[in-house]
Amino acid sequence: MTDAAAVRPDADAAAAADAAAAKRRHSSPWRDVWAQFSSHRGALAGAAVFAFMLLVVLVGPFIHDVDPQKLDIRAKNQFMSWEHPLGTDNLGRDMLAQVMAGGQVSLAVGVTAMLLSVLLGTAIGVTAGFSRRLDGPMMRLTDLFLALPLLPLLLVIIMLFRDTLRQAFGPESGIFILIVFVIGITSWMQTARIVRGDVLALKEREFVLAARSVGAPGRRIITRHILPNVLSPIMVSATLGVANAIITESALSFLGLGFPSDFPTWGRLLYDGANFMTLTPDRVIWPGLAISLTVLSVNYIGDGLRDALDPRIRGR
Repeated sequence: MTDAAAVRPDADAAAAADAAAAKRRHSSPWRDVWAQFSSHRGALAGAAVFAFMLLVVLVGPFIHDVDPQKLDIRAKNQFMSWEHPLGTDNLGRDMLAQVMAGGQVSLAVGVTAMLLSVLLGTAIGVTAGFSRRLDGPMMRLTDLFLALPLLPLLLVIIMLFRDTLRQAFGPESGIFILIVFVIGITSWMQTARIVRGDVLALKEREFVLAARSVGAPGRRIITRHILPNVLSPIMVSATLGVANAIITESALSFLGLGFPSDFPTWGRLLYDGANFMTLTPDRVIWPGLAISLTVLSVNYIGDGLRDALDPRIRGR
């Protein structure tokens, strides 16, 4: 009786160990990534806030279907009410409608500029890390862009090409293309340096050396072995790039060099409301709060993705 009782705990422990090993074998990497991401409270809160902002910006105009450009001089500079939940501006335009319309433009600029910068930075980083002959020239080009004063450069480029693109594509589309292009080509350097460092380490790994030994071409090695293993820093750079692009666009619009006044963005709303802060301070509070919440939530999401996609942290 005593021997049977002593053997039973050992058998239970062995069965539990076998079950845990089987669970580890059958668990997918993406499930592990989600488990690590969901354990990051800040990342979950950031994802919830960002989803809420997307919901307000994309679905809100169908619920609060007020034209953001509708003028009502009799209702100018009003505070919050049932008819105008966020008040009105000095021309009687509904602030809630303008914040939602401005959010669509700001988020579109942020996502598009992020895609451009990530694609450019990834291409330069992978090429520089994989090709020893191109490493030096590409990294010196990266250092040159890092040494440039970005804000004055942005201002000069916009002043030079703004009128040309407006005439070619229209006032809104031309400025959109210009701002996305300017932000994209001035924010790829950090992604390129991070990706290059990872590629330099990966190309000396056994699986890459084995692929070279069997005669695999360089393009196949990059697409099949290197790019999948550098997705972690690329995705983190992408999330942080959205926040950087939104802030840059807001700064340009606040300086009066962004979209025209009848095409609202969050930065443009700040610029238009700065002269009325003493009269209606909420005109600055709402777009500023939207920018802050969006950028903060994206940063927390990037922090959570960095922890979730890092195998060394994920295995703790």
